[in-house]
Amino acid sequence: MTAPGGILLPYQRKWVQDKSRFKIGMMSRQSGKSFATSLEAVDDGLERKTTWIYLSRGERQSLELANTVKTHLTAYRQAAESLEDYFLGEDGTRYTQLQQVLPNGSRHIFLPANPDTARGYSGNVLLDEFAFHKDSRAIWQALYPIITRRPDYKLRVISTPNGLNNKFAELWHGKGTGKSVWSKHHVDIYEAVAQGLPVDPEELKAGLQDDEAWAQEYELQFLDEATAFLSYELIASVEHRLATLDYDLAALLRDSGRYLGVDIGRRRDLTVLWLLERVGDVYWTRLLERMKGARFAVQSGRLDAVLPHVTRACIDATGLGMQLAEQAQERHGPKVEPVTFTGTVKNDLATTLRRAFEDRIIRIPEEEGLRRALHKVRKITTSSNNPRYDAESEADGHADEFWAGALAMHAAVTKTSGGIITL
Repeated sequence: MTAPGGILLPYQRKWVQDKSRFKIGMMSRQSGKSFATSLEAVDDGLERKTTWIYLSRGERQSLELANTVKTHLTAYRQAAESLEDYFLGEDGTRYTQLQQVLPNGSRHIFLPANPDTARGYSGNVLLDEFAFHKDSRAIWQALYPIITRRPDYKLRVISTPNGLNNKFAELWHGKGTGKSVWSKHHVDIYEAVAQGLPVDPEELKAGLQDDEAWAQEYELQFLDEATAFLSYELIASVEHRLATLDYDLAALLRDSGRYLGVDIGRRRDLTVLWLLERVGDVYWTRLLERMKGARFAVQSGRLDAVLPHVTRACIDATGLGMQLAEQAQERHGPKVEPVTFTGTVKNDLATTLRRAFEDRIIRIPEEEGLRRALHKVRKITTSSNNPRYDAESEADGHADEFWAGALAMHAAVTKTSGGIITL
C-alpha cells in the first residue's frame, strides 16, 4: 500500500519501500522521520494481521507517535479503535499504554521506553529516537527477543545521534556485530533539503544558536563526549516525567526536605532558581525558573516568595549576587547560605551534582533546554593541574542551570553553618 496523495519525499519513500528485516535510520530533526517510519508500520498492519510495538523516550513522545499513526489511518479512511490502559513497572512506576486496533485485528501499541515496558510483548518493534532512551542497552536486551519468535517480525530503529555512549551508536557503527545485517538510511538536513524538504538550514542554524547541537541533531555527527562533565546518557538516566518545572509550592510535603539553589545573573547570564524536594532517598525537581534581564528588585521579590517553602537555600554570592544573597539571609535567617564561587568551591559543587546523577538520587524534567545546559559544562585540567569548569556563553545562558542544580544539591547534602561558604 502507498501513501495517499504522493506526500512522501524521496528519502521517505526509500525508507518505506525498504522491506529489510533489520533497518536503522539516522535522520535529521525536522526531516519527517517519525512520519515515514510510522507510515511503513501502518501499511504493514493494513496488508496483514500483525502487531507493531512502538517504544518512545517518554509518554509525551509516545502520544505524539500514536497521533501520527492515527493521522495515517484517517488519511486511508481506516477506522481504528483507540484504547488506553495503565500498568505498573517492577519499581511501581505507572506507565500509559496506548493502542490502535484495526478491524483486521492488527494492533499498534505505544509505550514509553523502559526495560519493564519492553518485555511481555511479541511483534514488530519500532524504536523512536533510540539514542535518547534511558538504559538503552537494558532496553535492547529486554526487547530483542520480541522479534525473534517469528522470522517475519521486523525491527526498526530511528534516531538522531546522542553521543557515542549508547546502544544506538553501537548499532550504527556495527560494534561487536561482525558482518552487519542492518539496512542503513542516513539523511542529514542538507540531504533532506536537496530532496525537497521545504526548510532553510541557515535560518534553522541561526535560530538554534548552538553549534554543537546543530552538528549533532541536524548534521548527524557523533560528538565525542570525553570532555562533557555530564554525558547525555547520564542526564537521560535521571529524567522523569513527574519531575516538574512549575510545581505548586503550597503542595510540597510538610515533612520533606526542600532545597533551593540559585545562580545569579543580570544581563548576559540567567538567574535560575532550582528547587528540590526529598521524597524517600530521591531528590525531585519541583521548580526550575529562569529569569533573564530581570531587575534585582524583581529577583529579590521572587526569592521572598519561594524561600518560605524551603528548608535550606544556597545562593550564588559571587559578584552581582552578593547583595541579593546577603539580603535574603537577613530576611529569612540562617537557612540561607551565600556561596562565593572559587575554584575549590566550584569543583566541590560540580562533583556533588555529578555524584547525584551517577547514584540516581536526583530526578529532573524532560526538557531540551535543561538537557543542553547541563551538557555544556566541560571539565578542563589547567597547566597547574587544577580542575576548571567551563561552558560557552550563548543566548540561552551560560550553563546557569548547572550551577543552580549544583547549589541545590549542595544545600541538600551539606550541613548548615550559618555563614558564607568559601571552601
